[in-house]
Amino acid sequence: MWLPESIVWLDVGWLMMLSGLTSFITAALGIGGGVLLLAVLSQMLPLAALIPVHGLVQLGSNGNRAWMTRRHVDWQVVGLFLGGAVLGAVAASFVVVQLPLDLLRISVALFIIYLVWGPKPAKVSLSSTQLFAAGGLTTLLSAFVGATGPLVAAVLHRRKLSKLQTVATFATCMSFQHLLKGVVFSVVGFAFSEWLWVILLMIAAGVVGTWLGLKVLNRIPAAMFSWVFRGVVTLLALRLLYQGLT
Repeated sequence: MWLPESIVWLDVGWLMMLSGLTSFITAALGIGGGVLLLAVLSQMLPLAALIPVHGLVQLGSNGNRAWMTRRHVDWQVVGLFLGGAVLGAVAASFVVVQLPLDLLRISVALFIIYLVWGPKPAKVSLSSTQLFAAGGLTTLLSAFVGATGPLVAAVLHRRKLSKLQTVATFATCMSFQHLLKGVVFSVVGFAFSEWLWVILLMIAAGVVGTWLGLKVLNRIPAAMFSWVFRGVVTLLALRLLYQGLT
């Protein structure tokens, strides 16, 4: 198999393990895996490939989880979110440019630190119009910083859904968002073909992690790994911030 010059097979093995672990975390606990994946990938991939590769791997993870829980999806919510997401993707295709790598490092690092230590996004009850707008804004933001899952979750968690309905609907919304983001990066010229095998192998590992995570859904208390998770992600983000500033 052909790999990008910056990646060796040992790296691919680590990336597969990472994809499986983060998919497990998201499936079992509802959220968190995407942020951890972004933080670790920022240390292993060329910065120009970070957001697009992260997006397609997350598409595989969320798409698989959405398929496994498809009977519980609230399609009315998904339809409203998707309508806005399409507009957000169109806007991103005009705005996304080849940002200086240092600026990208700083932006991603600060966003990760905010998601981990900042106040949790308020769980707001949105009207249909506001949900449509949320789909557009989070999709546009996702093209620059990658992991907007916590923002989307804050919207969906006030829709009075059961936990399984929330997981299913969230996974479906995020699948469409990452798919649209992939289209955007294709339009602006990112060569996904160079990363195809890396992405496919990480997605395959994510399928296993998702299956295991759904088996233990509701059995793992979030507090069990909260501080370890925060500490690891924060150290990775601070290292990325240091690289950008120096």
